[in-house]
Amino acid sequence: MAKLLYSATTSLDGFIAGAGGDMQWLSRHLGENRQAAELVDRIGALLVGRNTHGGDDPNRGTENEGAFGGQWHGPEFVLTHEPGEDRPPHLFYVDDLERGIAAAKEAAVEKEYVNVLGADVARQCIEIGALDEILVLVAPVLLGDGVRLFEQEGGAEVLLERTGVEVEPSGTNLWFRVAR
Repeated sequence: MAKLLYSATTSLDGFIAGAGGDMQWLSRHLGENRQAAELVDRIGALLVGRNTHGGDDPNRGTENEGAFGGQWHGPEFVLTHEPGEDRPPHLFYVDDLERGIAAAKEAAVEKEYVNVLGADVARQCIEIGALDEILVLVAPVLLGDGVRLFEQEGGAEVLLERTGVEVEPSGTNLWFRVAR
């Protein structure tokens, strides 16, 4: 069964999107990253938040539009109570987190991961104890404001076990297992 992985590129100060959900900052920091490139083939499905699904893609309108710079293709499960009109065969709208996780894991077939995209969905997965791993790609920039990698009102401590650190030309990758 596939593991649930939250992967995101973050600024050094912990933002995955700039103010108002702006993702254009990311285009200056995309580049060679062997570990991220190898991850694409290990992902069998995506579990995505509605804001991320309909949000600001730094590659919109180019051949690199989509998850992982347009390199990933497969089933995408969007967690939302307001399904969109867009219904390509690989896109599924789900209104319940646990059902979404189960469906994404089933769709992942024999791949290693269901990749979570979106800070709020990742937070919800952490809250119910479903998240297995986190891969953070730290870009060499400070944004100062925006959407945090992880935020929970009132604060929360989530213990992690570091399983890898790799310096790449585009930034530093930090890989963790969520402690249970």
